[in-house]
Amino acid sequence: MRRCRYRGQGKAHIQHVLTAIAVNIERLSGLPPAEETPSSRRPTAFQHYLDQREIPRPQSWRTLGT
Repeated sequence: MRRCRYRGQGKAHIQHVLTAIAVNIERLSGLPPAEETPSSRRPTAFQHYLDQREIPRPQSWRTLGT
């Protein structure tokens, strides 16, 4: 990784980005799989405001618990 295969700043930058992606993929492949399901988050203040006034939330805002 110390020596760049290509000449020119643009090509060198692309090589560095691709090298970083490869390193990150290698790191992620060594992690144990996450077995826990993500916990649902509490409603935000704005969502709470909408619920108090019985204003329907957009479908994309709905949490698992509501």
